Amino acid sequence: MGKPKTVYQCTQCGAESARWAGQCAGCGAWNSLEEQLSAELPKRTGRYAHYAGALSTVQPLAEVQVTGEVRLSTGLSELDRVLGGGLVTGSVVLIGGAPGIGKSTLLLQALAKMGAVQEGKVLYLTGEESLAQISLRAQRLGLGAAPVRLLADTLVERALAVARQERPQVMVVDSIQTLYTEQLQSAPGTVTQVRESAGQLLRFAKQGGTGVILVGHVTKEGALAGPRVLEHMVDTCFTSREMEENASRVLRAAKNRFGAVNELGVFAMTEQGLRGVTNPSAIFLSRGKEAVPGSAVTVIREGSRPLLVEVQALVDDSHLANPRRVTVGLEPNRLAMLLAILHRHGAVMPGAQDVFINVVGGVRVNETGADLAVLAAIVSSLRDRPLDQELVLFGEVGLTGEIRPVPGGEERLAAAAKHGFKKAILPRGNTPRRPVENIAIVPVNRLAEVLEALKE
Repeated sequence: MGKPKTVYQCTQCGAESARWAGQCAGCGAWNSLEEQLSAELPKRTGRYAHYAGALSTVQPLAEVQVTGEVRLSTGLSELDRVLGGGLVTGSVVLIGGAPGIGKSTLLLQALAKMGAVQEGKVLYLTGEESLAQISLRAQRLGLGAAPVRLLADTLVERALAVARQERPQVMVVDSIQTLYTEQLQSAPGTVTQVRESAGQLLRFAKQGGTGVILVGHVTKEGALAGPRVLEHMVDTCFTSREMEENASRVLRAAKNRFGAVNELGVFAMTEQGLRGVTNPSAIFLSRGKEAVPGSAVTVIREGSRPLLVEVQALVDDSHLANPRRVTVGLEPNRLAMLLAILHRHGAVMPGAQDVFINVVGGVRVNETGADLAVLAAIVSSLRDRPLDQELVLFGEVGLTGEIRPVPGGEERLAAAAKHGFKKAILPRGNTPRRPVENIAIVPVNRLAEVLEALKE
């Protein structure tokens, strides 16, 4: 036998090179090429032609037989929300997060609840832990008698053979980086192994109608480890992270073929595992009883959910030649633009002051609906005058000083009224057709109107 051939493969995009280079020619990543043995895959025919497992035939769009999607409730309302109403049969879900964030705990809880409904037709495939370790975790969570079937294996062909005999409705794979296929000679966790193992699991899910949930590792930068094509292959992609301020876990959908993206689920870690938080606004609105300058409340939207958050601003004299502009939870360029608008159209400019902006609770504001609250907090801190604690603001501020409407105005107002706010400053375009009970509405068109309303 001749010496096995080696290739250098990029761990980021999967591109191959005959020799090592410092930079990948495919994606431009540095120091991402790793040496691997070259192995030709056996010729595939029939159902293994592609991920969906069907033969290539041409059909008119109008003649394609479509059946309604069947969703299985996970028993966890927050997880169902992020999934778009439940787990779709035959779909593949990828969930990633830092070590210890609670991925395995969350999925074990979901399998225990689904197993009780599906009469034990759920399978937990682990490649990282022993069955005894999973049993100990289940006992700590009070799930020792849950109807969940366990399998410890890392060879994907052998695991799928068992799964075809078990015929589960839902299958969890923890984790995809630990699986390998005997068709390749590379080690588990490499780009080719992750891609091929995920491809076989995807074909299994599409052919048998089993909902498959994959657990994925993350890199030190927080991105999902493995090839980028893995996120393209799956139907739904989640990321889980921890809010250090309140130890909450946030599950966000970055991709969902069966629901809305950017949907948000909030969980609290307890002794009985992860518990869904049905009212996350209460976590982010832990304000004191006394009003203080530089604090404003706004309503942002995370997916389909309105979320009330507090925006804090601190404007203080600067001892530097270039005053600092620091933001936490807000895009820095957005703050610079809002300060320029405030100076040009509001005749207010903290030019010689440092400006610090913080979104309380570790929330990351990615929309423009918080513009009014940011400006109100800055003006409040600059004037050293607190805002009314029963006031809420939302709206986008344009470069010409106009106040532009934002999507979901009525839902935002309803959420503010539900939490006891009595007054709302909002764009005139978001004025509701019917009055909202227990809340006074102040519609505005220009930034000057907002500043006048804040003086009252």
